[in-house]
Amino acid sequence: MTVEIRFRRPAEHEQLLTLLTGKDGPFRANYEALLFAAALGRHKERREPFEKSSEPIRYALVENRSYGDVLIDLLAAAEVPDDATVLSDERLAERLQIFEEYANGGLNFLQGEVNSRGSRDLVAIVTSLVVDALVSVPQTNDDPIKDMLNELERW
Repeated sequence: MTVEIRFRRPAEHEQLLTLLTGKDGPFRANYEALLFAAALGRHKERREPFEKSSEPIRYALVENRSYGDVLIDLLAAAEVPDDATVLSDERLAERLQIFEEYANGGLNFLQGEVNSRGSRDLVAIVTSLVVDALVSVPQTNDDPIKDMLNELERW
């Protein structure tokens, strides 16, 4: 008998997840909302453990999507950058915990946005957060070729 792999969703955010996946919500399923929340949690540097969980979600739902398990792996690789073994099959539980905690942090942040804006228009709030994240990507002035040319000019 094989054990089906599942990941947890924080019970504290069950109402928010219901709104996110409802008929007027931006997501069709809880796993989609959790993937977004985990990316948001990472972007906002909010990895927050939780104890109480609602009904777990089958990992196969994200594993069968080209982006779901990739996001989970990327979050773990970024969290443990000096240890490539975090991506091994034996450490899937650790990767899922990292994902769950970032998702919780993202949901906490999103709930704060809902509360502070006094709006339940989650499509507008999620869209605004995505646009803010895209606009706030730091522009680097690192141009190695230009730097080398500048160094050569000094000689």
